[in-house]
Amino acid sequence: MVEKKTGKKEFVGIVTSDKMDKTIVVSIINRTLHPLYKKYVTRIKKVKAHDEHNEAKVGDRVRVMECRPISKEKCWKLVEIIERAK
Repeated sequence: MVEKKTGKKEFVGIVTSDKMDKTIVVSIINRTLHPLYKKYVTRIKKVKAHDEHNEAKVGDRVRVMECRPISKEKCWKLVEIIERAK
């Protein structure tokens, strides 16, 4: 199988909410080294993603990809569920 380059951003994150219909909230964790203090800083970015079949649950590790705007705040879609929550 050959993957096409789409030029769209993809992130891996953890589902923090699935209470909305066909929408999940995904937390994307980014750890970067501070240039001056040499200490790792954790930044969390929350995005709303479209989940067509309501299959992702809280705690799942998922891959989301950029897409056209679906609503005011939702411009990401669920690509795959990498790991189910225990």
